[in-house]
Amino acid sequence: MEKCVLLLTVLFGSITTRDPASLQLTEYNKTHHERSFIQTRYGAPVSDITSSLTVGPRGPILLQDAIFLDTMSHFDRERIPERVVHAKGSGAFGTFTVTHDITNYTRAVVFERVGKTTNISVRFSTVSISLGGADTTRDTRGFAIKFYTEDGIWDLVGNNMPIFFIRDPMLFPMLMHSQKGNPVTNIKDPDMYWDFITLREETVYQVLRVFTDLGTPDGYRYMHGYGIHTFKMVNAQDDAVYVKFHYLSNQGIRNLTAARATELAGTDPDYATRDLYNAIANATYPSWNLSIQVMTFDEAERFRWNPFDVTKIWPEDEYPLKPVGTLVLDRNPTNYFAQMEQIAFSPSNTIPGIEPSPDKLLQGRLFAYSDTQRYRLGVNHLQIPVNCPFHVTNYQRDGASTNYNQGGAPNYYPNSFGGPKNMPSAASSTFRVTGDVKRYNSSVEDNFTQATMFWNKLTKEQQTNMLNNIAGNLKNASPIIQKRAFTMFKQVNSTMGSTLQTLIEQLK
Repeated sequence: MEKCVLLLTVLFGSITTRDPASLQLTEYNKTHHERSFIQTRYGAPVSDITSSLTVGPRGPILLQDAIFLDTMSHFDRERIPERVVHAKGSGAFGTFTVTHDITNYTRAVVFERVGKTTNISVRFSTVSISLGGADTTRDTRGFAIKFYTEDGIWDLVGNNMPIFFIRDPMLFPMLMHSQKGNPVTNIKDPDMYWDFITLREETVYQVLRVFTDLGTPDGYRYMHGYGIHTFKMVNAQDDAVYVKFHYLSNQGIRNLTAARATELAGTDPDYATRDLYNAIANATYPSWNLSIQVMTFDEAERFRWNPFDVTKIWPEDEYPLKPVGTLVLDRNPTNYFAQMEQIAFSPSNTIPGIEPSPDKLLQGRLFAYSDTQRYRLGVNHLQIPVNCPFHVTNYQRDGASTNYNQGGAPNYYPNSFGGPKNMPSAASSTFRVTGDVKRYNSSVEDNFTQATMFWNKLTKEQQTNMLNNIAGNLKNASPIIQKRAFTMFKQVNSTMGSTLQTLIEQLK
């Protein structure tokens, strides 16, 4: 059984058993780090790393200069494709500890007993901003958690807001294109953004949230996280319920005003990254309490909204939060690229006891996230230490960047030579699906009721800040798109559209 030893030793510091290959690797690394001389990637000593091999002092350089070729060829390949979304981010390592028993809902090993501790990694990020962008830009924030469990990796890939812009994954590329740069100028285009938003009114609730001060959180420590989607939990008796995940900041909620966020974007674009790193370095460890909302299948049938609609919440007064445990981040990365740029999340990485729901956007993400990591990092990205489960035995072999190829174990099934076998107890729960197969247009569903509920909960100051933030962005869109936006916001609250129109006229 092969083990990702570097994951355990580098990230978490201990491992109880090691195979011979692991011992050899550990011994090599120990010897390598004790050496004081420079080496090439293939291990040869370097006589002079500052000078190329030339004919005379003025050149030219010889093609036989293997040290120069080794140095430059690696430098040429130091960058990998950035994430299409969530490109700019930072993170840390820590633990999750169970504080409340939920084994009546799930058999997932991570929740198997009160007091159990599981190692985790977390990555925070902006969503639409490119790799060199500012941490304080108005945007949704990613908040993804990787649990390293005995049954494999579980990725809870969420955001700092409990809902999202769209319901159908077919629209995701369109949404992100509208929020990225104009294909001609490569500059963010208000016409593109507001054109899409006003043509897909299901976006309105999330737009309201993004244009409050929640859209500019004061770093990553002072914001909540949400799994966003509806998931399914299954217990040891194969009884299933639907759940939503919430992870609420013990530091409280702090946001930046639009003016302060803009100021920091110019003076300290890495503000959130610096704040998180320094807090952990100074032993001010941030923490979040993990809770779940629970809905039975019968309740889901009777719920007045589609319970799998990611543009809506489950009201907490009807489905209260049930406490589960605590997340603590207490270890910074030792190398940002190796551990945070190469970390790869996918909601398809689940463990027995946690399953997807029929949520259409979640169903699309089950494929898209793993597929994008295969593009960015390669088919064997799960062998990168930060992504690797404790152990893996299967019949997959080879491919680019293979590190652990399971030795001489059989690579086909069935076999007579002791290869791994099926585990029937890990089977997904049984569920029935019926319905006519067609492409359903979800834009006609209720898009405004929850947005109005959100507006009514805001204070007058929060409403004013939101309207000013929207006006400051919408003023740059074309008049015909502005008019459509006024009409859309009037459906949230009758005075919103007229107030926005007045604000934009004052800003001209």
